[in-house]
Amino acid sequence: MSSETSRSARHGALRAGVVYLLLIAGALLTVAPLVLSAMTAVKTPAQFAAQSPLALPNPVTGANFHAVLDQGGMGRAAVVTALMTVFITGGQLLTSILAAYAFARTEFPGRDLLFWVYLGTMMVPSMVTLIPLYLMFAKLGLLNTFWALVLPFVFGSPYAIFLLRQYFRTIPEELIGAARLDGAGTADVLVHVVVPMSRPILATLTLITIVTQWNNFMWPLVASSGRTWQVLTVATANLQTQYNTQWTLVMAATTLAIVPLVVLFLVFQRQVMRSIAWTGRR
Repeated sequence: MSSETSRSARHGALRAGVVYLLLIAGALLTVAPLVLSAMTAVKTPAQFAAQSPLALPNPVTGANFHAVLDQGGMGRAAVVTALMTVFITGGQLLTSILAAYAFARTEFPGRDLLFWVYLGTMMVPSMVTLIPLYLMFAKLGLLNTFWALVLPFVFGSPYAIFLLRQYFRTIPEELIGAARLDGAGTADVLVHVVVPMSRPILATLTLITIVTQWNNFMWPLVASSGRTWQVLTVATANLQTQYNTQWTLVMAATTLAIVPLVVLFLVFQRQVMRSIAWTGRR
């Protein structure tokens, strides 16, 4: 019996070792491009041209960051991107919470049919709606404005509403019923019961929305021209075209665009893990 136990323990340790090796390999494949980008960004053009891309920067320089901020318009693009992302994220959270609560906890005719029809719009590729959306904003005279960047995305999204609806349905009905017995209305239940209990999933949704909008490229490229309302993704693409042989500048711009997202993930990491664990238990 003891030999079988030890054999089982060895097999379990072997399986765990293989899993950890695969996870480490996946992590290295994910992180390696980011590290390479940051290493290239702090090299001089002469060092990058003379040495292997994997060589450590020596000396470390910040001249590439100063160049892209001053000449490439990355500073203004970062401000525009941040404003756009904050506005869209706030609007999506507010409208998605309201819509998800309506679909999850209120009764009205055609509720489920309306929800699934709305969810079906996730199957429509964004390229299909790009030209009609462009023509609509052109008729309204809103192209190359801040509103052109935010209005198509600010009123919720099918994914956000679906995610919150499924989470709201896991909240015990007894808690909502007790709040109503205490005289709480729908708004009070939503603000004081549902939202506080949904902090992990709201943090996850916030992170997903920020990353999605921060990396949005196609619609800002179509809806704006010039540098006035240029976002980071478009500015980086233009920089790559302008300085296609100066990879240190391009990598500096890429690093500037990535760093805020990395910081944001580190801040929200615990909430994201809690939401995943909670969903797994359900």
